Amino acid sequence: MSDLADRRGVLYPDRLPTFHRENAPSELCDRIRWFWIPRWRLAPGETSRQELLPFPASNLVVEPGGVSLSGPTTGISHRDLRGTGWAVGALLRPAGLASLTTAPQRLRDAETPFVSAELHRAVAEAMSGARVGSEAGSETGSEAGSEAGPEANEALGGTSGTVGGTSAVDQREAVARGRAIHAFSAWAAEHLAPPDDGGALANAMEDLIASDRSIVRVGQVAAVLGVSTRGVQRLAHRYVGVTPLAMIRRYRLQEAAQRLRDDPSVTIAQIAADLGYSDHAHLSADFRTVLGRSPNSYRRGPGAAAKGSSDG
Repeated sequence: MSDLADRRGVLYPDRLPTFHRENAPSELCDRIRWFWIPRWRLAPGETSRQELLPFPASNLVVEPGGVSLSGPTTGISHRDLRGTGWAVGALLRPAGLASLTTAPQRLRDAETPFVSAELHRAVAEAMSGARVGSEAGSETGSEAGSEAGPEANEALGGTSGTVGGTSAVDQREAVARGRAIHAFSAWAAEHLAPPDDGGALANAMEDLIASDRSIVRVGQVAAVLGVSTRGVQRLAHRYVGVTPLAMIRRYRLQEAAQRLRDDPSVTIAQIAADLGYSDHAHLSADFRTVLGRSPNSYRRGPGAAAKGSSDG
């Protein structure tokens, strides 16, 4: 079961039966956009590959083996899930990332260990029922990629059953997620500083690009924010780690992918027009550059991409 109202960024949402996103508490929403929590248990020898078109942002991720800071990507990413495991990630706002690094461009396409025994211990105890040294320490899970989803799930042990239409396992998982988010939020409130003027402006830049599909040029962002084009570029460099044009293209491609999945009747030309592309050929070129496949091959499903396609 997935709790995924916003399906952008996930290339194949049907592979996410047990993935949860929770908005950050209001007092942290200027530093964290949301928390995401997968947990999985796969049969021996089984691998589940999750393919993502990540948001142009960084994630701070806690897993049984430690904490990592994953930067924005220039293409799609994947995560191979094996065995049993979990993750609790925070999708960082530009202002939130500023407390963790002064050079986010160095995080691009990289996953870097982040040393915080306090954060790891608090979240791991919440997710494993305080059995950090036993069950949590034996969990193994994922390789590569950024934000990811799980496949197949039990959790937290104990007997099964239902209460009021909800299984006991589901209830325990919900409690564990709540405790993990509370622990992560407490850490973030202490370690992620409130936005300065630059961070607040960088957040406004991100909100504008993410929400207004008519934004297709950096100059439009500059005009709305009341700064120069160079000023927008400096904001992205300092607070995001990719160029503002890369941010614009990523959000537009995420929306294009979602519409290709969800509406078989809409044409690629119509999607291109709605998202501000001059024609469908430019959308197809961006799609191929970032996803490595054409819009039509993506629409047909994961098997089609492996066969190759020359259509747009």
